Amino acid sequence: MQKKQKGLVWFRNDLRVTDNESLTNAIDENETVIAVYCFDPRHYEETRFGFKKTEKFRAKFLIESVTALKQNLEKLNIPLLVYHQKPEDLVPDICSKNEITSLYFQEEWTSEEMEILENVKVKILDSINFKSTYNQFLYHPEDIPFDTESIPNVFTQFRIQCEKATKIRAEFAVQPMPEDNLIANETVIPSMETLGFTDFQMDSRTAFPFLGGEDEALKRLQNYFWETKKLSVYKLTRNGLIGTDFSSKFSPWLANGSVSARTIYWEIIKYEQQITKNESTYWLIFELIWRDYFKYISLKNGNSIFKIGGILNKNYDWKKNTADIKNWINGTTAAPFVNANMIELQQTGWMSNRGRQNVASYFAKDLLIDWRIGAAYFEAMLIDYDVHSNYGNWMYVSGVGNDPRNRKFNIELQASNYDGQSKFQNLWLQQQLF
Repeated sequence: MQKKQKGLVWFRNDLRVTDNESLTNAIDENETVIAVYCFDPRHYEETRFGFKKTEKFRAKFLIESVTALKQNLEKLNIPLLVYHQKPEDLVPDICSKNEITSLYFQEEWTSEEMEILENVKVKILDSINFKSTYNQFLYHPEDIPFDTESIPNVFTQFRIQCEKATKIRAEFAVQPMPEDNLIANETVIPSMETLGFTDFQMDSRTAFPFLGGEDEALKRLQNYFWETKKLSVYKLTRNGLIGTDFSSKFSPWLANGSVSARTIYWEIIKYEQQITKNESTYWLIFELIWRDYFKYISLKNGNSIFKIGGILNKNYDWKKNTADIKNWINGTTAAPFVNANMIELQQTGWMSNRGRQNVASYFAKDLLIDWRIGAAYFEAMLIDYDVHSNYGNWMYVSGVGNDPRNRKFNIELQASNYDGQSKFQNLWLQQQLF
């Protein structure tokens, strides 16, 4: 008698049911499907740079995202088991107790994720199939016109070749499992307190007042495209600093996989067919390609993205001035525009793209401090932290990455260009006047 096929979907940074290849495959290939998510305790500990790996803003967003995932899986009659444990201590045990025949998961390639996967594999029976997929890209790795080693070091070359040669794949559709697949599930999603935080109310000034989870991501997509039609002017407004609608704000949901780049892409195409096709609609696709590019850069270069010399192996004389670092974090530097952005980050876990470029340039090019310290602080604080974009952007701005011109931002000129009436600076610096 043939053994019953049982699939376990191990969720990591793919917290959605729409366009989820691992989930679709598991449902198609098994008679029984269960799912698991681990709040890894290591993600809430301090790193060697003295910051928590995950601070309260992203922790709360993640709890909301996993809560939404659990509810959406239940609608498909799939239980999501949630634990506050290391995956390597848990996943093998679930596989054993539930007689799992196949383990499905999204492929990750940065060192910590690879080490965890290896630790899981060591403890799992050889008879279990490991089925990984690359489901976080716009351009699938099998479709791009480069092998990994020959990914160009300049974005424009990558973009032009991909746009010419690569078709975006269709989204994956998902069907529910039979009702008897939904087993009793007594696991509990951790609270903020369990993860070591006090719960909080978000600062009313935030430009990102949204909740985590797939439903919220799709609601934002609906609002930004179809209800307000802000997509039509995205390129004109994307460098704004105040409010929710100057940019798409998709990055936090993209970062933890509550929405896929493909879902956004195909919605843009629909918008172009039904509303308008212009430079702004293209520019959002352009930004999704940038996101892909940094993923490919880390895929190509491995741990070099975490090294002080970056992917260029540059040997600069970096400093570690504690007072300067503290002033930068607390928004008490000599540059008011930097200060306003840093206070926004400290109070909300959010900062605009324009702000990030300026504060990172100031940190690396004006203060000349080891850029990895700034990157580690961003990792802790940002709601939309994504390892590839974060370290890719920090290397780029610090002169050890993919900027062929190695530019330095003129902070005063940037403030004048993007905050000419000081509205943004006044919004975040007013508390310091009292």
